[in-house]
Amino acid sequence: MLFSSLIFLFVFLPVVIILYYLVRNEYRNRLLLIASLIFFAWGGVSYSILLIASLLINYTAGRMIDRDRGTPRAKAWLIIGVVLNLGMLGVFKYGNFVVENINYFLKWFGDNPLPDPGIILPLGISFYTFQAMSYIIDVYRKEAEVQKNFFKLALYISFFPQLIAGPIVRYQNIAAQLTFRKHHRSNFTYGIQRFVIGLSKKVLLANQFGLIADKAFALQLGEINSTTSWVGVLAYTMQIYFDFSGYSDMAIGLGRMFGFQLPENFNYPYVSRSIREFWQRWHMTLSIWFKNYLYFPLGGSRKGPTRTIINLLLVFFATSIWHGASWNFVIWGMTHGFFMMLERLGLGKIIDRLWRPFQHLYAMFIIIVTRVFFRAEGFDFAWGYFKKLYTFDFGPMHINVWDYFNQSSFYLIIFFGILTAVPFWPWLNGILKNQYKKLEGTPKSIAANTYQITETLLIIAGLFFSALMLLGDAYNPFIYFRF
Repeated sequence: MLFSSLIFLFVFLPVVIILYYLVRNEYRNRLLLIASLIFFAWGGVSYSILLIASLLINYTAGRMIDRDRGTPRAKAWLIIGVVLNLGMLGVFKYGNFVVENINYFLKWFGDNPLPDPGIILPLGISFYTFQAMSYIIDVYRKEAEVQKNFFKLALYISFFPQLIAGPIVRYQNIAAQLTFRKHHRSNFTYGIQRFVIGLSKKVLLANQFGLIADKAFALQLGEINSTTSWVGVLAYTMQIYFDFSGYSDMAIGLGRMFGFQLPENFNYPYVSRSIREFWQRWHMTLSIWFKNYLYFPLGGSRKGPTRTIINLLLVFFATSIWHGASWNFVIWGMTHGFFMMLERLGLGKIIDRLWRPFQHLYAMFIIIVTRVFFRAEGFDFAWGYFKKLYTFDFGPMHINVWDYFNQSSFYLIIFFGILTAVPFWPWLNGILKNQYKKLEGTPKSIAANTYQITETLLIIAGLFFSALMLLGDAYNPFIYFRF
C-alpha cells in the first residue's frame, strides 16, 4: 500500500497531468480513460474484466432503453441493466458473506458446509456500480440524454480520481463536462490546493489517529478498560472522517485539475445536532443517491407516517450493507435509522428545544458509540468492546495505546484535528481574505501579498510533510477500500 501510494503520488499522477495538458482537446478524454483503466488494473488486473463488463453492460442498456423508449421493452432493458449491476455487486461483495451465513445454519442440521468462495473485493465496485445504475435509471426517466459515445460513458463510470472512494456522481450532473470543460489557471490552482488539503488530512491526521485506533481494537477484551475503549473509538471516529473526507478532497481537487466539477461529499458532519443533520453532512452523495433511487421510488414521505418509517428503515438497511458484508454494519446502520425514526416521530422537536451543546452531545454520542460496530471485525468482539465503554473502569489506558498517546506530537495532532473537524479554518480564511482584499490595492506593499504568500507556503508545507510521512512511515491504511 505504501509503495503504491508513493508511485501514484510521485510518478503516475504527475505523468497523467503533464500528458493531459500536452495532448489535443479531442484526445483528453481517452487519455483519462486509459489512465483510469491502468489505475484500476493496478489494484487487481484480474478484476479489470469486471469493470470492462460493467462499461459494456451499461452502455448497451442505455442505448437499448433509448431505442425502445415508450415501449415495455425500455423498462425491460432497465430491469436487465439494474439486475446485472446488482448481480455483479452481490456476487463479488456479498458472496463470501452469504456462504458464511448459509454454513452457520447448515451446521445446526449436521450438513457439510459449502466451500469458502474466497472472493476478493474488487477495487471501487460499490462506487462505480452506483454511478452506472444512476446513468441507466436517469436515461429511462428522461432526466439525462443517452450517451452514444462509449468512451465518454466509460470515462464517467471509471474516472480514476473518484473511482475508489467517491464522491458518487450522477451522470446528469457531469454529462456536459464530458464534452466541454473549462481549463484555466485558477481552476488548476484550486485543484492543487484541494488535493494537498485532502492528502494532508489523510496522511497527517487520519493515519495518526488510526495508529491509536488500531492499537486499541487489536487488544484482547480482557485487556481493555473504559479509558482505553473510549480513547480507541474516539480516535477511530476522527480517523474515518479525515480518511474519507481526505480522499474526497483529493478526488475533487484532481477532478478540478482536469476541468471537472465534482460534487462536495462532506460538510463538517461532526458539528451536527441530530442524526438527521449528520446524514445531510456525511457522505452526502451517497445519501442523495439513496434518496433519489430508493427512498423516493418507494414513496418517500408521501404515503403516510407508517410507510415513511418503513421506507426510511429500508434505506438505512441498504446503506448498512452498501458499506460492507457484515452484521456489524447492519447494526451500525439500523441504529442510525432507529434514531432517525425517533427524530421524525417527535424526538427531533424535543432535541430542538435543548441547549445547543446538549444537541451536539446527543448527536456525537450516537455517532461515536456506533462506530464500534463499524470498526470491529466480528460481532462478539464489537459487543464486548461496546460494553467496555460503560463499565466505568477509568483506570490507566493500556500500555500499547499509552505509549503512542503520551507523545507530545500527538497532542498537537489532536489540537489540529479538532480545529479541522469544525469550520475553524474557513472562518479564519474568511477573515484573512477580507484583510487581503482591503490591502490589495496598496501599491508595492508587502502586506498586500501576505495572504497569497501564506496560502502558498501552507500548501507547500502540507505537501512536503505529507510526502515526508509517506516516505518515512509504512503505515498507510485505506479504510474505504472494502466499501
